[in-house]
Amino acid sequence: MLPHAYELPAAIVLVVAGLITCFAGYRLFRFVLAIWGFILGAAIASSMMGAGSPFYMIAAGLVGGIAGALALVFAYFVGVALVGAGMGALAAHVAWSQFGSGDPPAAAIIGASVAGAIAAMVLQRYVIIIGTAFSGAWLIVVGAVAASGSLGSPATRSAAGDVWILYPLTPAPGQRWVIGAWLLAGLIGTAVQLSFPGSAGGRAARK
Repeated sequence: MLPHAYELPAAIVLVVAGLITCFAGYRLFRFVLAIWGFILGAAIASSMMGAGSPFYMIAAGLVGGIAGALALVFAYFVGVALVGAGMGALAAHVAWSQFGSGDPPAAAIIGASVAGAIAAMVLQRYVIIIGTAFSGAWLIVVGAVAASGSLGSPATRSAAGDVWILYPLTPAPGQRWVIGAWLLAGLIGTAVQLSFPGSAGGRAARK
């Protein structure tokens, strides 16, 4: 979470990070890992601070973000499995949000994460491309909805007092267009990355 005044800048950062991840995730995989590590680390660390301490909240977010970025960069060799596991967890959340209420059961999240990690190790290049395209597309959607909320649209995000709370897996509960926008952006990102020379699709075309 962040002070509410930082909602729009944070939303813009999410959109930019999402664009990089969605359309150049395979070519910039180490950089993308650093981006995701920073976002996750900052979100976790800042949530541990009290809502009435904006300075400590921001400081904890920066420290946690740097630690998260370093952790994922140094974990590069398991990064593919992490991407697969993350996509599995994301898919479980998205599917559950369409057919159930609340958060999905822990067993479903664990099962989807394990399946995603195994698939990622078997089909590394394609999983990196698809995983970064769709995870980047999700960041774009989250950032866009957050930005529209900070500008006073009906998509205003949930907040506690003057604190903006980021819910990366549920950016707009009840708004089904979000899923369609995510799928469309993810498919476009996948197509763009496959068209790059040196990508999985480019290598296959030259064989």
